[in-house]
Formats: sequence, structure tokens, C-alpha cells
Amino acid sequence: MSEFTPHHIPDGRREIDGNIYMGDGRGGWQPLETVKPQHLLEDETVRKIVSYGLPLSEQVKRFKAHTFDDISAFEAILAQEYDARIGGKKGNKTLMSIDQLYKVEVRVSDRIDFGPELQTAKQLFDECLNEWSAEARAELRGLVTDAFNTDKQGQINRALIFMLLRRDSTDARWKRGQDAIRDAMRTVGSKTYVRCWHRAAHDASWEPITIDLAKV
Repeated sequence: MSEFTPHHIPDGRREIDGNIYMGDGRGGWQPLETVKPQHLLEDETVRKIVSYGLPLSEQVKRFKAHTFDDISAFEAILAQEYDARIGGKKGNKTLMSIDQLYKVEVRVSDRIDFGPELQTAKQLFDECLNEWSAEARAELRGLVTDAFNTDKQGQINRALIFMLLRRDSTDARWKRGQDAIRDAMRTVGSKTYVRCWHRAAHDASWEPITIDLAKV
């Protein structure tokens, strides 16, 4: 394991009139001797993990910044010295090592939002479902309901919305509903992702170099 210097995390304790107190969740202080041993152990565990997580987060931020700086510098040299450019119009590009065992991918993903036409689509789909046979309704009604339901942040299920676009029907109202979804789609920005890959040999499968903690 490589050396990693943890961030200093306060122990949450304070001496008051010669006695040691622990800060509580209400902003107050409670005597250390009244804190249960298992809660103290939990507190120490959390502080230890976070002490490593904070500098690691900063290191990932620096890595991201350096990565974009390095790619930008490479592209500038490529344009200046060789009058060449890489990638497509959208900004997607792939950089490869000479032995083709390492590569860096840059992917630009559009951020899509939906306008008021989406409610028109919902009404048209509901009209279809209310008139179609029960056998035809069951699965699609669940799909339509789940697609247009909003989560706690008020966001619809985009994946299910796009799934509705792939559902074919001869009913003109269904097709108009799909057109309404397309009319509702608006590109409100984009996000750029960088992914690093490696493989052991030329005939081996590419493996991602995972930085996402949830996927390690």
C-alpha cells in the first residue's frame, strides 16, 4: 500500500473546568464519561475514515485538473506544430499510448432537460392506455406511470422517458406523444468525463482504471 498522509480531524473533545466533554449533535457538550463505549468507538472509526477521505478527495480534484491541463497542452502543441487536431465536433476524443496498452478517453455528454410539452405527451399516452385493452395496458401503464413520476428532487426518470420513445404503436396519439417528448427535450449544457483504461496485452480486454469509490 502506498503511503498516504491523512488529514487532521479534531477529536471533538473539549476541556471545560478540568473535565473532558464531547460535542453532541445539538451543538452542546456532554461529559465524556456519559458517552457509551460503542459510540466512542463509532466516533473514532468515522473520524479515521474521513481523515483519509478528505485528502483523497482533494487529490482526485487535482488529478482531474491536471488531466484536463495535460490534454489541453497536448492539443495546443498538436495544433501549433502539426496543424492537426483530435476528436470530433462534439469534443469526444481518445489518446493512446504507442504500445496501445493504455488510453485516455474524453467524453462529452449533453445534459437534457424537458419543457412543458412533456405534459402533453403524458396526456396523449394516458388517452391511449384508457382505450386500449387491459392486456395491452398493464405493462405500458406501469412504464408510463414510473416514467413521469418525480423523485424527491422533482426529477422524472429520464431512462424510462427514453424507453417510451422506443415503444412502437400504430395509434396516432401514441406517436404524437413520442413527438411531444422529442419537442420537450432541450440541451441545457454538457458535462465532460475522463476515463482511463489499461490492458495487460494487445489481445486482452480493456479494464477501466476506477476512481469512483462506489465501483472499486
